[in-house]
Amino acid sequence: MKRIAFWFDVISPFAYLAFEHLPQALEGCSYEVQYRPVLFAGLLGHWGQKGPAEVEPKRQWTFRHIAWLSHTLKIPIDTPASHPFNPLPLLRLALACAQPGDLPNRRVVEALMRHVWRGGADASDPQRLRALAEQLAPVRDPAGDDVKRELRALSDEALQRGVFGVPTLDVDGRLFWGIDALPMVRAALQDDAWFRGSDWDAAAVQRPGVTR
Repeated sequence: MKRIAFWFDVISPFAYLAFEHLPQALEGCSYEVQYRPVLFAGLLGHWGQKGPAEVEPKRQWTFRHIAWLSHTLKIPIDTPASHPFNPLPLLRLALACAQPGDLPNRRVVEALMRHVWRGGADASDPQRLRALAEQLAPVRDPAGDDVKRELRALSDEALQRGVFGVPTLDVDGRLFWGIDALPMVRAALQDDAWFRGSDWDAAAVQRPGVTR
């Protein structure tokens, strides 16, 4: 059985769609998933990128694309009333539902994802956040220093691994970015010959080119 690290931030519609589609995309494979929350804004800041919602034409395309993926994959999605929003309370709630040093399970992550991406409500609404916390009954204080430290540590670990976006899936030390990489993940889990040769490393070798 292979272990998959699933790096996510609930702010990302692609992370939501990949999360929902994962069981179908990997049906028949032997694997277990570790759900690892990470602050997407921290990744963007580290790598010097803007988020898709910060570039207007890209924002338009992003939400058209997720609407199409929702249609083709038959996964319901509703854009929250305000986006982007501050995901920190939700990411911390995810960790607070696990014992120190542990990670949230799929049930918890599902509740968080659907809180954001189903119904079209405000993901940051205090009343909704309180209701979600009551539903999940965290074993620790989401605003506690230990939970905050764990989220920072996970974000630091993601950066050290080379994670630059969400969702990112880690299989045997290889990073797969985005929902469209799920077929590659499936092939890696099935020991496709492409992953046994030099193709993976050779494809990433930097060629000479213009720099700016």
